[in-house]
Amino acid sequence: MARNKFYAVANGRKPGIYSSWPEAEAQVKGYGGAKYKGFVSRREAEAWMDDPRWGESKGMIKKREIHKLPASSGASIEIYTDGGAINNPGPGGYGVVLLVNGELRELSEGYQHTTNNRMELMACIKGIEALPSSSEKVALFSDSQYVVNGISKGWAKAWRKRNWLKSDGNPAVNADLWARLLDLTEGIDIVFNWVKGHAGHPLNERCDQLAVQSAKGENLVVDSGYKG
Repeated sequence: MARNKFYAVANGRKPGIYSSWPEAEAQVKGYGGAKYKGFVSRREAEAWMDDPRWGESKGMIKKREIHKLPASSGASIEIYTDGGAINNPGPGGYGVVLLVNGELRELSEGYQHTTNNRMELMACIKGIEALPSSSEKVALFSDSQYVVNGISKGWAKAWRKRNWLKSDGNPAVNADLWARLLDLTEGIDIVFNWVKGHAGHPLNERCDQLAVQSAKGENLVVDSGYKG
């Protein structure tokens, strides 16, 4: 039987492909939600890294559990998002789950210093950027009324029209991320929906897990737009 020569780490301290188990083990041992797999060839490892089988890791939603979810929105693609910052502001992260044709994909990233609202916005941005198609009907679910109302009630568009000033004349906070989100939503069929957080919805709960895990992780990146 061929022995593994390469180890792909999709979710760990430092994702990548390693040529020895001790190197890979250092990235996943004790890391919550670690996702890794051994391969005989680097080509196989690289192919798997391009499309990890997210549904097999501990704590992640499995394909056989999809039938347990609440009724679908009717959209071809559903995006679930969450974000937060420890002590707000502080280390933060976002979590995204995309449901496309019954297949689940997860995204997450941690930041050195940021805020709850910036991570909520970033989760939406990253989820939309990861869409496989711009022609499908999309339903986005967030437990942030700040985000959902900002889009669905037209607040963000009004702020942009006033050069990022609110109706009271004060600057709109997080204008950089609002601008990115507005640009992304133009030209696509997307509806923002509010979902109550920590209410038992498995995909919303999973996004929360990813966000917290990312905020507590290593190799956090800089939120260059945060002006704290």
